[in-house]
Amino acid sequence: MTSGLFSLLDDIAAFAKLAAKSIDDVSVLATKAGSKAAGIVIDDAAVTPRYVVGLAADRELPIIAKIAKGSLKNKMIILLPGALILSLLAPWVITPLLMAGGAFLCMEGYHKVMDLIRPGHHAHDDEADVTPMTAEELEAAQVASAVRTDLILSAEIMAITLAGVSESPLWTQALVLAVVGVGMTLVVYGVVALIVKADDAGVALAKSGAGFIRKAGRALVLGMPYFLKTLSFVGMVAMLWVGGGILIHGLHALGVHGPEKTVHHAAEVFAGLLPSAHAFMAWLGAAGIAAVVGLIVGTVVDPLVKYLLQPLFARFKRKA
Repeated sequence: MTSGLFSLLDDIAAFAKLAAKSIDDVSVLATKAGSKAAGIVIDDAAVTPRYVVGLAADRELPIIAKIAKGSLKNKMIILLPGALILSLLAPWVITPLLMAGGAFLCMEGYHKVMDLIRPGHHAHDDEADVTPMTAEELEAAQVASAVRTDLILSAEIMAITLAGVSESPLWTQALVLAVVGVGMTLVVYGVVALIVKADDAGVALAKSGAGFIRKAGRALVLGMPYFLKTLSFVGMVAMLWVGGGILIHGLHALGVHGPEKTVHHAAEVFAGLLPSAHAFMAWLGAAGIAAVVGLIVGTVVDPLVKYLLQPLFARFKRKA
């Protein structure tokens, strides 16, 4: 009986070690997937604050909470099951879908570049049908618009995550997708809440009696517009390099190895300019080339979407 008990304890210990290793594997895979989706996360954090512009200050946090709730629904109810079904039934579709999402990111990055060059050059497309709304209707419309945008960005995050764990067991894929989905949502909308309320915090500090704290509050208020511009620029560049990188790696996965080999060789040459920081310079070179590729792809994809895909979708919608 004693030997049986020790055997049972050994089995329990072995199972505990296996479970711990599995948890470690999930956390490592989730961290890697999250880092690959950094460009989308930065852009999401940069874009979301605009959805509370013009609304009452006391409604800012509730609106962000509603958007975060919608984002979680997008990831957990729509995208996660869909990703698992694709992985189980049609894993060959993952890379093409990922590349399609990469092309979308390139197009969005191209739009942002064009906004820097010619501010508002495509804004009229979104403002064609403007009707008066009550505060409640405006809030609901802003939340709905933000959740729709989040669905696209979340789909890309989940696709990047799935591509990184496609060789893992299905339960591991599900756990990693869930961890990344929840984690990204908390990070993005937690940061957005801090950004949106930074002005209020700065004003409160500026009204305090202490000299240093008052100066810090004024600096926070004055610095937030520059911070948002910097964040938006970083998000733009990140979208281009992530989108371009997805396309280059996707071609490699489909058997077209030339672009990735060319990028790797060029990055190594660039890294040779500063051997003491070889790894950083190699990454910077590869990211820079991927961003240029992303901008070129975005320039090509934008008219295709505008003059071909959107009219086709509109015609299909009218028939339906």
